[in-house]
Amino acid sequence: VCLTCCSRESMLRINQICHKNGIKFFTGDVFGYHGYMFADLGDHEFVEEKPKVAKVSSGVEDGPEAKRARLEPAETTMVKK
Repeated sequence: VCLTCCSRESMLRINQICHKNGIKFFTGDVFGYHGYMFADLGDHEFVEEKPKVAKVSSGVEDGPEAKRARLEPAETTMVKK
């Protein structure tokens, strides 16, 4: 449900109905240069992109630098939340 140009009381009442029934709710408005937007998505799943951490080889290198996890800037992994 998308709602705009309504009173605060109407927005709250409609949002409560949507929330109880598992319906996604969006509302917003603009006043000249200012505005607002609100979204009640309830429980939902999304995917976030994270940089992949390279495994440190247990070889010649030793010390604090070798033990730190290294980030591979070109590789990412998708994490579902």
